[in-house]
Amino acid sequence: MSSAPASSTRPARLRLTATERRASISLALLFAVRMLGLFLLTPIFAVAAPALAGGSNAAKVGLALGAYGLTQAIMQIPLGMASDRFGRRPVIMAGLALFVVGGVICALATSVDWVTAGRTIQGLGAISAAITAWIADATRPEVRTRAMAMVGASIGLSFALSLVLSPLLVGEFGLSGLFWVISALGFACLLIAAFIVPEVPMVRPEGKRARMRDVLRHADLLRLNFGVFCLHFILMTLFIVVPGLLSDLGGFQSSTLWKVYLPVILASFVLMVPGVFYTETRHMHKQALDAAVVLLAIMLGLMAVVTGSFYGVVLTLTGFFVAFNVLEALQPSLVSRVAPPEYKGLALGFYNTTQSLGIFLGGAVGGLLAAKGQAPLVLVASGVLALVWFVAARGFRSLS
Repeated sequence: MSSAPASSTRPARLRLTATERRASISLALLFAVRMLGLFLLTPIFAVAAPALAGGSNAAKVGLALGAYGLTQAIMQIPLGMASDRFGRRPVIMAGLALFVVGGVICALATSVDWVTAGRTIQGLGAISAAITAWIADATRPEVRTRAMAMVGASIGLSFALSLVLSPLLVGEFGLSGLFWVISALGFACLLIAAFIVPEVPMVRPEGKRARMRDVLRHADLLRLNFGVFCLHFILMTLFIVVPGLLSDLGGFQSSTLWKVYLPVILASFVLMVPGVFYTETRHMHKQALDAAVVLLAIMLGLMAVVTGSFYGVVLTLTGFFVAFNVLEALQPSLVSRVAPPEYKGLALGFYNTTQSLGIFLGGAVGGLLAAKGQAPLVLVASGVLALVWFVAARGFRSLS
């Protein structure tokens, strides 16, 4: 008699509540629109920059692109701490205001130096940690990975959409018009943060303050930080060699590579859903982490073997993104579970900082390897790093 009600209520416990659903969808939308504003510049700036003074100087163009990432890495931790102390919404709105101001400066720029200044200001609004912490505040642990998966999926879709829209927007409105679109997207995010994301309580125990040494002494948080560093380091090295492989093997140009990326990313999202659902319902977060890292290493190794086959590269790239999307959803969820409430935002600040460093160093090191060797060397090196990550993750003890 008593077992029937228990079994009937169990599925409801794993269902998002109305508030969780609204918060997850609105924050995923906020993240997606903001990331679309960032991604739009990346595929087109190098070829559009000569229209600006100093735009033919490759070093200046690289600095303009990299300035955002550098200030993001610097500001993630301070703004993560600020969100713990002053609340998520005000910190996120202030960061978005900086993003809009920086975008306007870029839109009005007549030289690459002014674009660099605008991008630097945009990077000061480093709100990824605060947004992720807001998702953690709004969701129960047993559905949090699903909420994080919405964010991961929205980011991937934004990236795919940017590959399509960026050349079209620059062709129609010029580089200045692209920056105005980016600024408008930032303003749309500001409205979402102000009026659409629901208010949710923050758990802030009395008498406890966030301390950096607490995060730096937490072994499992360090493992997760190392993991996201490896994940985005590998992603950057991959995108140094894969576009060339696809162009050589499939005859694609930079303007048509989206025809490969878009179906690959969409297929990987469809394939990742059963894994995320199984992880949540069976509470197998640690096992899912291990399996996804192993899949990452296997796909990189196989890709190194099939670099002469267009379809082989496409299939292994799809498998790579299945693992990538699972890890992109799972790891921030684990950070939010492992970190005590009083420094959840700070922990996510460290997490996003190491993510930014992985992007920067992955591009730099991957470029050096690609210049000295062939594509398989870069892929094998990335696969070895994934195996090192797997060994490091084996010591994770906070969750079974």
